[in-house]
Amino acid sequence: MLTRTLFYGIVPQLYHKNALVITGMRQVGKTTLMRQLFDQFEGKRLWFDLDNPLDQMVFENLDYNAVYRDLAGMSDLKDAERLLVCIDEIQNLPAITKIIKYLIDHYGVKFIVTGSSNYYLRNLFPESLSGRKFLYVLPVLTYREFLHFKGILPEIGPVEKLEEVLAPKSRAMVVKNQQFYEEYMEFGGFPEVALTTDSETKKQILKNIFASFFEKDIKVFTELREVRELRDLILLLAARNGSMLDVTRLASELSINRVKVYSYLEFLEGIFFLKLVPKYSGSIDRSVAGGKKVYFSDTGILHLLTKVTEGQLLETAVANQLANWGELSFYNKRNKAEIDFVLNKEIAFEVKQKPVEQDYRKLERLAAEISIGRKYMISNSVSDLPGTVYPWFL
Repeated sequence: MLTRTLFYGIVPQLYHKNALVITGMRQVGKTTLMRQLFDQFEGKRLWFDLDNPLDQMVFENLDYNAVYRDLAGMSDLKDAERLLVCIDEIQNLPAITKIIKYLIDHYGVKFIVTGSSNYYLRNLFPESLSGRKFLYVLPVLTYREFLHFKGILPEIGPVEKLEEVLAPKSRAMVVKNQQFYEEYMEFGGFPEVALTTDSETKKQILKNIFASFFEKDIKVFTELREVRELRDLILLLAARNGSMLDVTRLASELSINRVKVYSYLEFLEGIFFLKLVPKYSGSIDRSVAGGKKVYFSDTGILHLLTKVTEGQLLETAVANQLANWGELSFYNKRNKAEIDFVLNKEIAFEVKQKPVEQDYRKLERLAAEISIGRKYMISNSVSDLPGTVYPWFL
């Protein structure tokens, strides 16, 4: 099984008392990652898939001590041995969190669980599990992981430091790493898509992933009318990808109220389907005010839903790549000038297909206005401009 970078981030916590919770979009590889951690664990292990009603029955006993005895019997657990329990699709049995807490506290059972959505997990893991879990989000493949899945990078280790990523590269390295980036932008970073060579099959897999979103995640919306509203909102958002949202206008076009639009946006962001990037501000309070820009979390899904330019695909891919490095915002000066992204309130990035010197001078000026000293042009073509980095290294 191919390895994700997050694997190396989780392994050091494999024997810590806390439960390890892995969440993210559907079909990004959460189950595979948990299987690799399962195989890495030295000790007795059990695996449960809560899509299976028979596996759910193991955790339906109201006597939690009896649940532990059943688990110990299944694993042939001996005294002083530690038990690892891996649970897939935990959102299918919300009450199990109480059992997890009890078995951690009383028997030291180690848990690794997956859930398809932060939207669910916010409710699944209440304050009673505070201090008893480490939460990890598995995104779609980064470009570095994409190259690993394509066989270009034979091995992939822990995540590089941001300083290494932004450091100047030789022209030969720049050209070499660019080779598959167009494919990455067009079809996105779902593992199954990356492992598929035929373009038409890739598109069919993306359609299936989008359909599974409606078949499973959409269950939280029970009324058919709301399902249609959410579908129509997604199509409107695809056309506005990379733009500032006008919630009032969206509500008008959908013939629903603004409160419902906000709830749908919260849901879509909560299941990692898209991300909303706020305006930059030196103050935390002001950073949440005003319009936010919307970016789909996978360029393949975006490309499936609407016609997009190469520039829009590039900006979306970069938004998702930069978001893996921290808090993302954008700077907008009275709707006349803009910095595409500000990372962690410290580094400014402007994204261009083919930047020219005028673009860099503009970035310098705007970054100086908000007292940001570090700034980079992100170019999708080989450039001799100073301060240029390339999206295929992010």
